[in-house]
Amino acid sequence: MELKVTRYEAGEGVATITLSRPARLNAWTGRMHTEYRWCLQQAEADPAVRVIVVTGAGRGFCAGADARALEGHIEKGGYDPGTPAELPRPGFGLRPEFDRDFAYHFGLSKATIAAINGPAAGVGLVLACFCDIRFAAAGAKLTTAHGRLGLPAEYGLSWLLPRLIGLSPAMELLLSSRVFLAEEAERLGLVHRVLPAEELMPAVRDYARRLARVIAPSSIRETRRQVYTDLHRDIGTAVDESGRLLDELTRGPDFREGVAALLEKREPDFLALNPQRIAPPGS
Repeated sequence: MELKVTRYEAGEGVATITLSRPARLNAWTGRMHTEYRWCLQQAEADPAVRVIVVTGAGRGFCAGADARALEGHIEKGGYDPGTPAELPRPGFGLRPEFDRDFAYHFGLSKATIAAINGPAAGVGLVLACFCDIRFAAAGAKLTTAHGRLGLPAEYGLSWLLPRLIGLSPAMELLLSSRVFLAEEAERLGLVHRVLPAEELMPAVRDYARRLARVIAPSSIRETRRQVYTDLHRDIGTAVDESGRLLDELTRGPDFREGVAALLEKREPDFLALNPQRIAPPGS
């Protein structure tokens, strides 16, 4: 696919997807959604990629839906996602409930990190929330935004946000659609860490590379699937499933490397187990 509004690069176990409409603060369009899913699909299919970082070009992360696209909904008499009939399907096939817009993140096998470098509004905040971990630049402005447009909470944010920060804080942010800063998001637990803008990407890249290097990809894959699946089931089933996975993973190469590193008093190097790529970035 020719990328026009996103960028994709991969190396050292980390794929970086950059939303790239900087003149529009990376406002979301159907084209961007299509390209984003394609980029995720490349990262998911590449065994050398262990962690996916999502960020924005220029001063913004994603300022929400493009205003011209919003105007188009009025002209067309209803919501039009602006995407083709056939879309890339990253993360599909694990569980039926994950085979939906943005919920497909839960079906991925790689850790996802949002580097919120600037404003994240509406669908931009949704995208950040569907990532596993969030870092943000100091002073970055966030908002659910939908209330000021007469819209419902978007893409399942009404389900996800209360699970991330609790019911009462989530209700306040969802009902008010007010702007809140990265520092408040950190206090609420929505953001893992706030950093000066110039330090954000170096810190995120270091964190992502360390995850890729010392955390077993099998552990990342199964832990993510446990967490997101366990949101839908009871504790007994979760315990039983963890026992099954324990037996399965102790027979794998990642476990052998982890034990060897422990006995040799060194960091494990899981990248060394599978350093090859199956395709160059953007192919």
